[in-house]
Amino acid sequence: KLFFTDYGNTAKVERCDMDGMNRTWIVDSKIEQPTALALDLINKYVYWVDMYLDSVEVVDYQGRKRHTIIKGRQIRHLCGLAVFENYLYTVDSDNLSILRINRYNGTDIQSLARLDNAKEIHVYQKRSQTPVRSHACEVDPYGMPGGCSHICLLSSNYKARTCRCRTGFILGSDGRSCK
Repeated sequence: KLFFTDYGNTAKVERCDMDGMNRTWIVDSKIEQPTALALDLINKYVYWVDMYLDSVEVVDYQGRKRHTIIKGRQIRHLCGLAVFENYLYTVDSDNLSILRINRYNGTDIQSLARLDNAKEIHVYQKRSQTPVRSHACEVDPYGMPGGCSHICLLSSNYKARTCRCRTGFILGSDGRSCK
């Protein structure tokens, strides 16, 4: 799945398949300007920062179990969000610092470092990514991902895929080759 935020006409958090199909709103109320998003891949939770409401909230992948982690002036200028173990990590663009927030109670907030011009944060750790099983976009014996001549996108599950073409090409009738 692909998760993303939108704060156009209607602010929301959404999900869809990697090929863009099955687009679903998972949060569309009591939300104004969702600007950063992080996933707990193990427990299947979506965390986001709402810059207008000065809050960090969470829901499960279906949009249930919503609750506020932290709200208020102390997190007023957050951008970027990452989750690892018991904590959320974010960038406070007002005082240019990296913050660590306890994701279960929101009370344990620590400033870890000061960085100039940071706008995004990522955690790179082997345990933060679940192991990948074989999938429909694996390279075939001819070196083509999922048998697609240009681009292979996972579809509704890891066994299904959709082929797409680079700009200027169209997908052939076989659903795999680009012309």
